[in-house]
Amino acid sequence: MSKTLDTDKLEREVKSMYCDVAESADAEFHFETGRDLAERLGYEPDTLTYVPDEAIDSFAGVGYYFESADLDPREDVLDLGSGSGMDAFYAAMNVTETGSVTGVDMTPEQVAKANELAADNGFHNVSFHQGYIEDLPFEDESFDAVLSNGVINLSAEKRRVFEEAYRVLRPGGRITLSDIVSEHQLPGGIKTDADLWAACIGGAEQVDSYASLVEAAGFDLDEIRENTQYEFISERAANACQKYGVMSVSLRASKPLE
Repeated sequence: MSKTLDTDKLEREVKSMYCDVAESADAEFHFETGRDLAERLGYEPDTLTYVPDEAIDSFAGVGYYFESADLDPREDVLDLGSGSGMDAFYAAMNVTETGSVTGVDMTPEQVAKANELAADNGFHNVSFHQGYIEDLPFEDESFDAVLSNGVINLSAEKRRVFEEAYRVLRPGGRITLSDIVSEHQLPGGIKTDADLWAACIGGAEQVDSYASLVEAAGFDLDEIRENTQYEFISERAANACQKYGVMSVSLRASKPLE
């Protein structure tokens, strides 16, 4: 019998790892965190000055997509896997006080930290909720834009994630994200290793399959591009990148107007 992914173990591993990211951003991970990473990926230093330092310190994104997101004032934005709030706070600077940003994350420590940072820094239009990106606790057609950074690869139910994003978007809305994918199909030994999933490697979908999942949910795929500025830092992760073409991409897709 072939080995299958232990999804309960995966959830424990992911929660444990991102609890550590929330509470000990200077610890060693398979991936980079912090301001240097954010600026190298493309985040504007002038905008980052308004983002709480503690959120930047815990930033573990894999790309920059805000130029494609085209966020405007008065828009309602949802951040999938919002972590300590870096992208949500950055998005708030785009939608201004007239819009809103909502984050959802399954890690209690991340949600608590992000809500505390929002309250302490006057982000009255930014809120964070504990929940699962495969089963969003929001009404249909609640948002103009959905964002996500380095998170969907961690889900064992990616099709469901994109279906849920489609459901909560208003007609004409869009999803813009950065994520980890692979050029070549990963072997079963990697795809069933919960430790490697938590490290953002084992869950990397082959890029063509990833795009197909987005379109199968009903989206029109607008753009997909590689983020050459991103790289894994551990030897184990770097080896997977070299052997299987594991890489970061940014993607934008739109929900058709009815």
